[in-house]
Amino acid sequence: MTTDPPVTLVLPGWQNSGPEHWQSRWERLDPRLVRVEQADWDHPQRSDWVATLDRAVRAQPAPVLLVAHSLGCVTVAHWAAQADQQARAAVLGALLVAPADIDNVRIPALATFSPIPLLPLPFPSTLVASADDPYCTPERARLLARGWGSRLVEPGARGHLNSESGLGDWPEGRALLTELQPVNR
Repeated sequence: MTTDPPVTLVLPGWQNSGPEHWQSRWERLDPRLVRVEQADWDHPQRSDWVATLDRAVRAQPAPVLLVAHSLGCVTVAHWAAQADQQARAAVLGALLVAPADIDNVRIPALATFSPIPLLPLPFPSTLVASADDPYCTPERARLLARGWGSRLVEPGARGHLNSESGLGDWPEGRALLTELQPVNR
């Protein structure tokens, strides 16, 4: 058993998370949060994003928590479906916020991420989905949560749960992340 605190990997979605996005704000508040930097935020390729996540997980000296937004959630699902047992075992849990339903909201730049795997994630996860997200209906979010074996949190009508949603430092999200951290690891 390790007593090292987990490293939290931050996985933004398509076009990255700007300075007022809750992910960026969390990084400024907590140096233990590490952004997974993709080579191309504007023209993502599934194989590249998944490989970058895999390298990031394997590079950490401690267990990992994942904090994903939008296309980052889909990246986590693809990674979990193909990563080996050793890499998957390094992940303590994932907070999946506003997954982009690229199977139904057709965005040509994101086509390589379709279809979204609906396999159970091999670690605890919480999926947060807004009632009026333009990129994922509540019904589809519920289907993703069931497929991934995620706890579903529905905070009401909050848009895409990004900087335009006015979440600020989003303390409710931080509380959800804290719930994913094991007490004794």
